[in-house]
Amino acid sequence: MIKVKEVRVIDAEGGQLGILDTREAIKKAEEAGLDLVEVAPTAKPPVCRNMDFGKYKYEMAKKAAESRKHQTVIVVKEIKLRPRTDDHDVNFKLNNIKRFLEEGNKVKVTVMFRGREMAHIDHGRAVLNRIITELQNDAIVESSPRLEGRNMTLLLGAKAKTV
Repeated sequence: MIKVKEVRVIDAEGGQLGILDTREAIKKAEEAGLDLVEVAPTAKPPVCRNMDFGKYKYEMAKKAAESRKHQTVIVVKEIKLRPRTDDHDVNFKLNNIKRFLEEGNKVKVTVMFRGREMAHIDHGRAVLNRIITELQNDAIVESSPRLEGRNMTLLLGAKAKTV
């Protein structure tokens, strides 16, 4: 697969073999039971290394899996309300928001307006302000309530737990 005429070759231990003809470099790698892998194709001449390519791919996959294991995925859960949602229903939604925050997720609370409800945006803002005051011990307001078209949104994140 290497298309150039000459390459700089590095052996399996990391020592320089020098600049060799590509065919000769491949032949030396095969004699050692290894593959010739191009590691720096943009260099002049390109740098190739003698290595076991299957083992190299396995090690890289293992490193990638290990780094993925230590990452935490934060999911944004969405709760939708209306400006005239009843108190009991809002309390029910508050319990869900608390549960989502305890799981380490972020919560996007959306108040949806329809038709003439757009004339009473203050009702939606009041619902979101109630949610903020109820959750002030459990959540951090990452994005304050703002109107986006016919929806008013609020983004909440979990507070850091003190041990």
